[in-house]
Amino acid sequence: MKKGIVALLSVALMTGMLAGCQSKGNDKLVIAARGGSHVAAMEAVKATFEQEHGVKVEIIGLEAADLKQKIALDAKNKKSAYDLIMADDPWMPEFSEAGIFKKLSDLGVQADPDFEESSLALGKHPYGTGEQYALPFSGNVQLFFYNKDLLDRNGATVPQSWEEVLQRAEKVKGSGSAGYIIRGQQGNPIVSDFLPIFWAYGGQVFDDQWKATVHSEAGVKALNTYKSLLAAGENYETTDIVSAVSEGRAAMALGWPSWFISGEEAKADYAPIPSKGDADGQPVATGMIGNWMMGVTANSQNAELAAQFLTFITSSDSQKQMVAHGGVPSRKSVYLDSELSAKYKHFPVQLEALQNSVARPRTTKWSRVEEALGAELSAAIAGTKSVEAALTAANQAIDQVMQ
Repeated sequence: MKKGIVALLSVALMTGMLAGCQSKGNDKLVIAARGGSHVAAMEAVKATFEQEHGVKVEIIGLEAADLKQKIALDAKNKKSAYDLIMADDPWMPEFSEAGIFKKLSDLGVQADPDFEESSLALGKHPYGTGEQYALPFSGNVQLFFYNKDLLDRNGATVPQSWEEVLQRAEKVKGSGSAGYIIRGQQGNPIVSDFLPIFWAYGGQVFDDQWKATVHSEAGVKALNTYKSLLAAGENYETTDIVSAVSEGRAAMALGWPSWFISGEEAKADYAPIPSKGDADGQPVATGMIGNWMMGVTANSQNAELAAQFLTFITSSDSQKQMVAHGGVPSRKSVYLDSELSAKYKHFPVQLEALQNSVARPRTTKWSRVEEALGAELSAAIAGTKSVEAALTAANQAIDQVMQ
């Protein structure tokens, strides 16, 4: 009788173990990600997590607009199709207020101080001071790119102010090349291209009461400078900007590192964005930060495991491995790693730029503000409106959006 009971218990135990193994093997995490190098980087390291946890990690790469739309639609479902999502940092206020992310502290995830501070702040709601809802997956920040040979031939050094940028651009223009390339397409391109200049002159899009302040002394100086830079150069889209500067047909431009830098190779020289408008001005932070964040969806059915993957994929070990596959670190220790910084020579410059970066205004209405501002900036550089008229109209349009 006892042998029979033991046998039955053994069978039951084995059945339970097999069922547990089968359940674990069927576990799957689904990540909605920005397509391209971000997906390639995660694919390169995810096997370690899959083997340790007996789970399959499926990464769905999408274009930015499609990613945002799919996340917003899926958030309405009781059970999410995604366990983790990536979000462009300007989306964070909108996503956080909509309750799309789980609070990370509820999942036992604590953001450690190795994350670059300005990057970490983007995942907090309210911004910078509140609870952590997402971690910085990709520590992107705009840089100042230039063709060293072209500047050298014109006896020019790397500019430290926008006044100096314009002087060098006009000198290069006089020698027959484009001095500066703007990215003046309406909407996000022109706004992202203009704001670092505006910030350098001390400008802010809003005051403390969320009233638009682009029509200001700083705004007038910055937009006049921007128009003068165009007169000394050209208005190109991304691909043409990169080729023009790298091939020596143009001297200078702003850009994201991924445009000009691939792995160890850079197509142009680089520096942090000039921190002053005038040569005698006070230095301020001007580098536009553009991190891709990652968090656990509020309606995930696998939140604890998703949180473990988030910790894994943003760890220093994973970030060091992902660098070779196009990953952009968000941890100070990775940028400061002696072996990596010797190989990826832009790391010290990029870390400096991150530590002196500026986030776009933290409002759920930023995309509409960007459209309104971009339309008026485009009118100014096209000459259909004066600088004063364009900035006045921008203030009015932005205030209408914010109402």
